[in-house]
Amino acid sequence: MSSAPVSAPLAEAPAIGGPGRAPLAKKTLVSDHPTWCPGCGDFAVLASFYRVLEKLNYPQENIVTFAGIGCSSRFPYFVNSHGGHFIHGRSLPFAAAISLGRDDLHVFAFGGDGDGFSIGGNHLFHAARKNTKMTYVIMDNSVYGLTKKQTSPTSPVGFKSKTDPWGAMEQPVNPMKTLLTAGATFVARSHATQVNHMTEMMLRAAQHDGFSVVEILSECVEFNEGAFDAANPRKGGKWQQIELKKNDGTPEDAARHDPTDEFSAMKLALADAPGYFGVFYEVNRPTKNKLERDLIARTREKTKGASALQLLESTFVKMR
Repeated sequence: MSSAPVSAPLAEAPAIGGPGRAPLAKKTLVSDHPTWCPGCGDFAVLASFYRVLEKLNYPQENIVTFAGIGCSSRFPYFVNSHGGHFIHGRSLPFAAAISLGRDDLHVFAFGGDGDGFSIGGNHLFHAARKNTKMTYVIMDNSVYGLTKKQTSPTSPVGFKSKTDPWGAMEQPVNPMKTLLTAGATFVARSHATQVNHMTEMMLRAAQHDGFSVVEILSECVEFNEGAFDAANPRKGGKWQQIELKKNDGTPEDAARHDPTDEFSAMKLALADAPGYFGVFYEVNRPTKNKLERDLIARTREKTKGASALQLLESTFVKMR
């Protein structure tokens, strides 16, 4: 008489990231091979984001990446985490809902200049003023590259494209000025060729308690090659990095930038493109997450912990 084989108990996979757990490593975070064009700046952004997650060592199951439409918005496919790919420009409302519903999650949204400053511009404005806790990384290549070269909101005057064969006529969006005006509590800019700086900016943004935005100039080598060479020393450009105030009492500290000074941040934002790189603005303001939590706590105290069904029933009783 034969007996059925006894299955060996399944080995429990080690938990990844977080205190007392195996460190979160890049090999765990990689989920697929990126499909960007060779030489695209987005490769460097993705590599920096892996480094940021390794440094933060968040529990893997608490990481969420979200994006709209565009080359840059393929990001969630390449990060082994929770995430989603939504319609053009609409990633921020979804990301905000996730952040408010699950305050323990670390929510990252990714998009390009078209997704962020054009079709999603209104969502960006309101996400910033509400100060919902999340980090938004905008990979700005100043062109619609996925659809093979149309003028984008950040394309400069005179930019020739399939939609403007004689050169763009409209004034481009100034991302830093727009974000400061909208009310974002952390605003920074970096360049995809400056990997260490880019990693530092995303790391600071992720640690900010509120709505943080990093604009990264990320060259589209197919349809806007050389767009940001003016800020790349290896291409003969000038890298103008913001030096933050150290409050060390030295004379030279007076010339350094105070990131809590909105007026000074706006002056930096008004510099001619490509302008300055670093933290323009960083302040603490109550997040929408906290305000919502406080409101719910006050309401529960007032209703003495009644359930939603009990409250509904009591309302119907009063209506009779």
